[in-house]
Amino acid sequence: MKKLSMITLLIVLGLFLGGATYPEYFFKLNFSSEENPALKMQPYEKEFDVQPGEELVIDLETGADIEVEGWDKNVVSVVYNVTGPDADKISVEIERTSSGVEITSRRSSHKNNIQTDESVTVKVPRVFDLEFSTMGGYVKLTGIEGELEGTTMGGEFILEDLKGNLSLTTMGGDISLTDSDVDGKVKTMGGDIMIDDIIGNVDASSMGGDIIHRNVMRRNGDVAGDEVSISTMGGNVEVDEAEHGAKVKTMGGDIKVKTVKKFLDASTMGGDIKVMSLDGKADVSTMGGDIEMTVTGSSFDESDIKMKSMGGTVELYVPSNFSMDVQIEIRYDKRHSEDAVVVSDYEFKEETRDAEKDWGKSTKILKASGSFNGGKNKVYIKTVNDKVVLKTK
Repeated sequence: MKKLSMITLLIVLGLFLGGATYPEYFFKLNFSSEENPALKMQPYEKEFDVQPGEELVIDLETGADIEVEGWDKNVVSVVYNVTGPDADKISVEIERTSSGVEITSRRSSHKNNIQTDESVTVKVPRVFDLEFSTMGGYVKLTGIEGELEGTTMGGEFILEDLKGNLSLTTMGGDISLTDSDVDGKVKTMGGDIMIDDIIGNVDASSMGGDIIHRNVMRRNGDVAGDEVSISTMGGNVEVDEAEHGAKVKTMGGDIKVKTVKKFLDASTMGGDIKVMSLDGKADVSTMGGDIEMTVTGSSFDESDIKMKSMGGTVELYVPSNFSMDVQIEIRYDKRHSEDAVVVSDYEFKEETRDAEKDWGKSTKILKASGSFNGGKNKVYIKTVNDKVVLKTK
């Protein structure tokens, strides 16, 4: 044993004196992909003749980045790359099935901590269904028409130039959906959502990110099912245009709607609401922010409005000929008596009365009411410890 150790020492000493530094030799011995094939495997590559309308199924137990692109060939082309120290412990299968093509990855080792870097790039006919599941990695889909369904446990979605129906979920990444003609839903448990230049009906929900919804056109037909539907647990929401109405909800952010018709149902637990153009009815509420809304249009059919804030200024701007029956209620305590006012171009009948104690504080309620231009639409506004503004615009 001592003799072997002495030989090893002499070899290392000889390498050092011969000009090779110890770190360089160590790197070549342990980390060179050329000398250790487990670091970089040859890519798995296959092609299959298929027919448009078939299905690609991707089931990746190990997780990988996925890119699927439509092309003008009746061929599915697959390139699957695996690198990393444990690349040789991954089993990949690419098979032709009776309904299309299936790609699977499995661990051939029971080790919990397998270190690999994997990606799969697929080209399919432009009309082709897709179903995928991956334990982690981003997903990019472009130029495909069909039924598109899938889940990634930890990565972003990049969705461009798609047609068909969507049902896509990521457990922890952003979603970008652009330049597409689609229906369905997209969901992220912890990221932002951007929906831009879309024709169709797409529901978007996030557990903790902002949602931007702009340049979205609805198809002709019944209003039911065609409205914008957005919800997030902890981010801002921005809607550019909702021709057939909107349902918007956030648990902790602001809501901004540029143009909405027919109806708006919006609520936030901790932010402001701003509606720049409303042509229809509205029911909006916030637990801790300001509300500003501007009514536009000319017919004013079914234009009842309800605005409620638990602690902010509420502003409503209406056309001079808007027909409305108005009820305003402001609850306030002694410290906010000067803030609790109605600022308006209209003359209201006002009354103030004592209210029950709120958290041990004596409170009052200011009520204001009035009917204008025939009183056709019901307007109800409520806030706490702040003012209400109702003016023509």
